[in-house]
Amino acid sequence: MASQLANAIRFLSADAVQKANSGHPGAPMGMAEMAEVLWTKFLNHNPANPKFYNRDRFVLSNGHASMLIYSLLHLTGYNVSIDDLKNFRQLHSKTPGHPEYGYTDGVETTTGPLGQGIANAVGMALAEKILAAEFNKDGLNIVDHHTYVFMGDGCMMEGVAQEACSLAGTLGLGKLVVLYDDNNISIDGKVDGWFTENVPMRFEAMGWHVVPNVNGHDTAAIQTAIEAAKAETGKPSLICCKTLIGKGAANKEGSHKTHGAPLGEDEIEATRKHLGWNYGAFEIPQEIYDAWSAKEKGAKLEAEWNALFAQYQAKFPGEAAEFVRRMDKKLPENFDTYVQTALKEVCAKAEKIATRKASQNSIEILAKVLPEFVGGSADLTPSNLTDWSDSKTVTRENGGNYISYGVREFGMGAIMNGMSLHGGVRPFGATFLMFSEYERNALRMAALMKTNPIFVFTHDSIGLGEDGPTHQPVEQTATLRLIPNMDVWRPCDTAESLVAWAEAVKAADRPSTLIFSRQNLPFVPRSGEQLENIKRGGYVVSAADKAQAVIIATGSEVELALNAQKALAEQGIAVNVVSMPSTNVFDRQDAAYKAAVLPDGLPRVAVEAGVSDGWYKYVGLQGKVVGLDRFGESAPAEELFKAFGFTVENVAAAVKAVL
Repeated sequence: MASQLANAIRFLSADAVQKANSGHPGAPMGMAEMAEVLWTKFLNHNPANPKFYNRDRFVLSNGHASMLIYSLLHLTGYNVSIDDLKNFRQLHSKTPGHPEYGYTDGVETTTGPLGQGIANAVGMALAEKILAAEFNKDGLNIVDHHTYVFMGDGCMMEGVAQEACSLAGTLGLGKLVVLYDDNNISIDGKVDGWFTENVPMRFEAMGWHVVPNVNGHDTAAIQTAIEAAKAETGKPSLICCKTLIGKGAANKEGSHKTHGAPLGEDEIEATRKHLGWNYGAFEIPQEIYDAWSAKEKGAKLEAEWNALFAQYQAKFPGEAAEFVRRMDKKLPENFDTYVQTALKEVCAKAEKIATRKASQNSIEILAKVLPEFVGGSADLTPSNLTDWSDSKTVTRENGGNYISYGVREFGMGAIMNGMSLHGGVRPFGATFLMFSEYERNALRMAALMKTNPIFVFTHDSIGLGEDGPTHQPVEQTATLRLIPNMDVWRPCDTAESLVAWAEAVKAADRPSTLIFSRQNLPFVPRSGEQLENIKRGGYVVSAADKAQAVIIATGSEVELALNAQKALAEQGIAVNVVSMPSTNVFDRQDAAYKAAVLPDGLPRVAVEAGVSDGWYKYVGLQGKVVGLDRFGESAPAEELFKAFGFTVENVAAAVKAVL
């Protein structure tokens, strides 16, 4: 029966790829025994409740093998029907070409960009460690699950996997178990020509427990290896499974030709005979369904956990309520009221400080009511200012709420995505805005998955100064705004910084990017209505009677715009100044509000120390943009702003030019 369980995966995968006429049958066929052992003997999950809090997480990092997980979900009893498998790779199906979070019950993260799945899994294991340290008490371990990963040679080659696995070893994430599909094949053929390193030694050097040379088609050997991995609680484990891609294929077994193309009808029929599979396409006998079903086991597992949680709830009612709130991703009661009170206090102080410092102050304020905050920085904490008075760094020995990621920007972004997907924590992590480039694909994946980590970027412009153009972002803010489902905030002072943070916290189905200055910026006085309108992404921060034009600005350039407004007023020219901390949020406002902020007929000038192209959307082709369409220079910030035309005189001249 055991081989037939694995063969069910093989033929569902081969048949679905064949029907779609595209896909990757080789990896599911090669990993079938690995999947059989893990899912029938070890994985704790409940198909009837894919969001069961204490379920084990399973990540298929080599996401091109998606028919493996779809077959598993179907066979074990999730809401994935045989018709869903027949619709593999079709428009709006539950079975897209790569697994997508939110499309399919049981898919824990979107994978496909290689290396990011394993990095997400590190984040999930990290969230489990942090929550277990906080909530488990008196032997009542309500947080106690594993994160299992399948990954292949492609993931092993990606740098983000190295970044994340290095940190996992350092932090001793003992409940992370990775099964490596070591088939020596990638798209171009045998990997010997481009991937020859000793993977077991590499992972041992990173502090992992390694089980080498496991026959990936021997179910007993795989079971023994997973048992050994679970027994090692102080280190993450890597199980190196030697496999054949396309295992079982009559003529193509072991060939890279099975990687990314259908086997072909003749090959599938020959494989049925070769493996003694006497069933038609998409046909699974009932006894195999019965052997695969996880419904009874899953219901029992969840019932046992519910009984444990009831004991916990009776003994620790406050902690139990907090755990449920956080796992359900709900904000504390009266969060908005708390923020409004804090905002009034911030306005009363009217501090002239860098917005990176205003960001730290905002974190300090919000952390008092958001114990789920897990902050961090890619080795720039003193510059990013992302720690706070009650932050405690996570170590191998202890939990905490702050992660020193080291110089691992891409790994940080992908790990944050995994923590966010796990639930119970609200991650944010920081680096310089320039180095958002290193984590760009993780930012995109967060937006694609509709998950909500908070990405913090400081040193936001040529205001960085003497470190020069290698560190001075020019195009980064504009291109971040182009990512669908991403909110980008660039506040101008302490008030806008707190609102940006609060709105990022409230965002349930999108990530947020918060961009802050190195240099000090003045506080801008506002009315109550103006304060309320900050959250709308753009608002008139300073109105003039009978305005003749509008200056739009963000961040550090709002001060410049306000000074230009004063200079123009002395010349008899009245202009409104609009602060637009988030173009993304402003774009979602109703037409009437947008027209009130940017009235038709008034010429417009935009001012931002970055590339100009995106601003023509707001000023029109007849408008002007005071921007920066070249790289910076190494010099003190004040000199750079003057040299590149960010002066009152230049902004005033731009306004006159559009009148």
